[in-house]
Amino acid sequence: MRCVLDPNVLVAALFSRRGTPAKLVRLWLDGAFEVVVSPSLLAELQGVLAYPKIRASVSEAEAAAFLAILEGGATTVADPARAPSIRSVDPNDDYLVALAEVARAVIVSGDRHLLGLAGRLPVYSPAGFHRFVSTPGGA
Repeated sequence: MRCVLDPNVLVAALFSRRGTPAKLVRLWLDGAFEVVVSPSLLAELQGVLAYPKIRASVSEAEAAAFLAILEGGATTVADPARAPSIRSVDPNDDYLVALAEVARAVIVSGDRHLLGLAGRLPVYSPAGFHRFVSTPGGA
């Protein structure tokens, strides 16, 4: 199964090493599912990890190491050239929807705008996706 992890989930994985987002990263690293990223997703994550508020909890070295793991282990696809067929209320989320459509992947996010698309797209909360991939035959 292919999955687009919203940058908010990836940042949360760094904040709470025992939380569900961190468990998802460990499951991905163990091969439970495939993570798909794009240059835009990586750039957004890199920008967020540089915020002073984030940097107070996640060092520059930790952020760089995490980005290197993603760049080396995730499947990178080009940023989609076309708009997604389904739009989010928040236009800043549309690139994630387009990426998931092009990659034929589910979206995992804590963002209420993306979660609101769950009836129209395969979108999971981190806890919901964790339950799904942890269930035998899930992923």
